[in-house]
Amino acid sequence: MTAYPLALPAGNPLITLTHPKNSLWIIELHNGQDSRLTHELINDGLKPALNAVEKEWRESWRIHMKDQKANKGEGKGALIIVGRRDQDKFFSNGLDFANSQKDPNFFQLTFDPLLERILTFPIPTIAAINGHCFAGGFMLSMACDYRVMTDGSSRRAWLSMNEVHFGAPWPISFAGIVRSKFGNDPLKRKIALEGHRFTPQEALEVGIVDYVVNGNTAAVLARAEQLGDQWSGNAQGGVWGSIKSELYRDVLETIHKDARPRNPLHEDAAAKARL
Repeated sequence: MTAYPLALPAGNPLITLTHPKNSLWIIELHNGQDSRLTHELINDGLKPALNAVEKEWRESWRIHMKDQKANKGEGKGALIIVGRRDQDKFFSNGLDFANSQKDPNFFQLTFDPLLERILTFPIPTIAAINGHCFAGGFMLSMACDYRVMTDGSSRRAWLSMNEVHFGAPWPISFAGIVRSKFGNDPLKRKIALEGHRFTPQEALEVGIVDYVVNGNTAAVLARAEQLGDQWSGNAQGGVWGSIKSELYRDVLETIHKDARPRNPLHEDAAAKARL
């Protein structure tokens, strides 16, 4: 059994995993104040935390499947991802762009596998957006099944894919997720080409977020927990993740593509990271 709270990576914690009740896990991002999504946070924090959650949920699910009537409380599960809990300004300010640009395999080996992992996670996932949600943070939230956001009444909060404003090309995974999640072409244009800063109310109206909450981080988390309680039972069937794998087949196939010309330096960098 995992000992909670679990702070990762050990020695330099950038995320904390908690398990407040049998059917709920919470991952808190706390890389500084704005929770930039760095190599270390993703590879040594988020990915091991997701593995710990799935392992423990599957143990509970197996108990449920042995005798569903006797163990009807087992096998439920939901995961919340939230920005730093002691502030209300940021969910995530996106990638550590400068350092991610230095790694030619950042998207192929680090960020895209994270998006795929969350897109196909076997229990409901909820982004508790407790502040600004930019670029890579926006993509992280879109990979989740549900999004609950602060209403920004006490402190402004925006969602934005702002790469167009600082000259960062999109990886094909970003385009795949936007195509998959949004069928409205004007909305896709507004997100991708205009880099619009959506207020929480705008995001709710166009379907980027599912719920807007008046209050601070605690209020956003409370609503996210209610949502987790509402849908955690759907994990008991064991097919939540496999259904999503089919639902998002096109975006997953896109994520697996590597449109770059073969480059021995890129291949060597990948081998160095692997070996």
